Amino acid sequence: MESEEAEGTIVKMINNCDDRMSELKAFDDTKGGVKALVDGGVTKIPTMFYHPLDKFPDSSNTEHSLIPVIDLEGVAKDPITRQQVISRIREASETWGFFQVVNHGIPGSVLEEMKEGIKRFFEQDVEVKKEVYSRDNTKPFFYNSNFDLYTSSALNWRDTFGCQLVPLIGKPQDLPEVCRDILLEYGNNVMKLGITLFELLSESLNLHSNYLRDMELGCTDQIICAGHYYPPCPEPELTMGTTKHSDGTFITVLLQDHIGGLQILHNDKWIDIRPVPGTLVVNIGDLLQASFLLFFLHMINYSVTYIIPTQIFDMIFSVSLSRL
Repeated sequence: MESEEAEGTIVKMINNCDDRMSELKAFDDTKGGVKALVDGGVTKIPTMFYHPLDKFPDSSNTEHSLIPVIDLEGVAKDPITRQQVISRIREASETWGFFQVVNHGIPGSVLEEMKEGIKRFFEQDVEVKKEVYSRDNTKPFFYNSNFDLYTSSALNWRDTFGCQLVPLIGKPQDLPEVCRDILLEYGNNVMKLGITLFELLSESLNLHSNYLRDMELGCTDQIICAGHYYPPCPEPELTMGTTKHSDGTFITVLLQDHIGGLQILHNDKWIDIRPVPGTLVVNIGDLLQASFLLFFLHMINYSVTYIIPTQIFDMIFSVSLSRL
C-alpha cells in the first residue's frame, strides 16, 4: 500500500512541474523510470513523452514482408553451404542492412531465459532498482530511462539497462543477481556467434576470414549489452518506444520477444520485423558501414510503442567511442 501511494505521488509531482527542465529532473530523480509511472496509475502520459505527429510512420507506408532469414546450419563444416551463406549475407547486407539468423548455435532455452532475465530485472521493486540507477555509463551495470533525457526533444516510453560484457568491467558480482548468470551465459554465446558472423562478413567482401577481427579497432574487442523494457502505455498514439535511428556499432545482434514492434526503413517504406521464435536479428551498424561504404547501404531502424509489456535485448559489437 505504501509503495502504491509513493508511486502515485511520483506521478503528481511530475505533473505539477511548471517547466520542462523541472519536469525532466523530477522524473529523473524518482529513479523509477517509465515503469514507475505505470505502476503509479498514470492515465495521461506527461507531455515530455509527446512526439510530433509528423514523426510517426505513415501506416499506409508500412509493409509486412520478411527480411532475409539466413540458416547457419553446417556453415563451419560444409564448404558448399558456407559459400551459399556468404552469398546470402552479402546480398542481405547490400540490399537490406539487416537479416535474421536461425540455427545460430544458441540454445532456445538460453534465448528464453535471457528474455525472462530482462523481465525479472525490470519488474523488481523500484527500491531495488534504484540501487543501480545511474547516468554514468562507465559503471559495470547501470539502468535508467532515456539516455538522452536532457537533450531529446521528446522522450521514449522505455527503460533500459546496460553493461559491457567484453571485456567485462568490474566483477561478475557487479551484475544484478536476478539476471547475472544469464547475462554471462548469453554473452559468451553471442561472442561465439559474433566471431562466426564477422568471418562470414569478411569472406563476403572477398577478404580473409579474420580480417574484421584483426582490424586495429577489432570488431569483437568489445561487446555492450542493452536490455530494453517497454511498459504498457495508456496513450500509445502520443509517444514512441524508440524513435528512428541507426546503430553506431559494427553489428548489433538483437533478440525480440513475442510481441515485436521493430521496424526498418527499406526503399522508403517501413518494414515490420515480426518476431520468429529462435531467430536473432543482425543489424549492420554505422561503424561497419563506414569501413566499407561501397558494400553496405545505410539503413535506419525504428521501434514502435505497444500497449502491453515487451522486452528487447541488444548485443552490440562496438568500440569504446560508442558506449551507450
